Amino acid sequence: MPQIAAHAAERSERTTWFVLAGVSLCHMLNDVMQSLLAAIYPLLKAEFALQFWQIGLLTFAFQGTASLLQPAVGAFTDRRPMPMSLPVGMASSLCGLVALALAQDYAVLVAGAMMIGVGSAVFHPEASRVARMASGGRYGTAQSFFQVGGNAGTALGPLLAAFIVVPQGRGSILWFTLLAALGIIILSRVGVWYSSYMRASAGRKIAVTRHGLSPERVRMAIVVLALLTFSKNIYTASITSYYTFFLIEKFGLTQQQSQLMLFLFLAAMAVGVVLGGPLGDRFRPLTVIWISVLGALPFTLLLPHVGLVATGILTIIIGIVIASAFPAIVVFAQELVPGRVGLIAGIFFGFAFGMGGIAAAVLGVLADQNGVEFVYRLCAWMPLMGVLAIFLPRRAAMTAIPAAEARAVATTGDQPEI
Repeated sequence: MPQIAAHAAERSERTTWFVLAGVSLCHMLNDVMQSLLAAIYPLLKAEFALQFWQIGLLTFAFQGTASLLQPAVGAFTDRRPMPMSLPVGMASSLCGLVALALAQDYAVLVAGAMMIGVGSAVFHPEASRVARMASGGRYGTAQSFFQVGGNAGTALGPLLAAFIVVPQGRGSILWFTLLAALGIIILSRVGVWYSSYMRASAGRKIAVTRHGLSPERVRMAIVVLALLTFSKNIYTASITSYYTFFLIEKFGLTQQQSQLMLFLFLAAMAVGVVLGGPLGDRFRPLTVIWISVLGALPFTLLLPHVGLVATGILTIIIGIVIASAFPAIVVFAQELVPGRVGLIAGIFFGFAFGMGGIAAAVLGVLADQNGVEFVYRLCAWMPLMGVLAIFLPRRAAMTAIPAAEARAVATTGDQPEI
């Protein structure tokens, strides 16, 4: 792998897809571990006699930790890349799994959730940077390829919980530390490639693009994109944290049946992510953002009022439509702030985690007071925030920075401010 990276100026397509496959696979492993936490909520609720607000606090501990750390990690690694931080992040998630498997009280569960959050905070900014490096200029496609690994892992979590953890008990979570160990090995190799890539690129002039938007216009656009992410992730949090309870309460499903229904939604999100990036490359990210966020509204409004079969169909449609926005949002933001890949990845992956965590905690309180079905009737209106996309700039004409200036940007870290 180092020998391949030494010829970074003449990278082949095989090399690009090999590296993308590595970070996407590890994204899947990372998110399998993350999704196990939410997938075993019914088991934890019964074993520890938890209330819904305590379930929400677990999600907040995990996602809030990741949210606070990811932008800071991304901003730091923009200036000082840390290739070998990738396996370190995976090791933190491994420790979190051990805590969840062996916990004897609620405080240890919270600590385990936070360690998984730390692992995500370290992994996402640097892995997103690697995906962009290996993209060959197809940024939307690369983001989709990277993110679909995460969505696939999130979708697999409930299945693994349903068929392994639920019948075998919480201690069986320890088997998933083998996945974390595999991720550490792969990310160590990716880190070697990343280091070699950086050394090979050190003497080259780097092509950078800029747009003609003012700093104020860029800041407003980033805020709008963050709010769109906020609306998407509040709804997603309502599904990942409470959908199984909703199905059990409304339709009398078993835990395993409800986990299978959750899998349908999460698998649909993976499909949406696969579609979102290439469609953004073809039709512009802004077009995908419009269709994805606002387009989910009719289906979310219907969901609380239909039967079991229709609920399954609607959740599949919602998952595909709403998930297609995220690759487009990330690429759009990266175009707005060129040269700050880590910061943008940290903000949007971190914002996604943080808003999901805050939403889960608040929705848990609402579920305790008003019932789980009330939560879905309330969250059904969140896609309406898609109208905010009207405040986003149309795709700005991108112009190349002169070679000398591009080199200065690369070496001094004098990137645009947000």
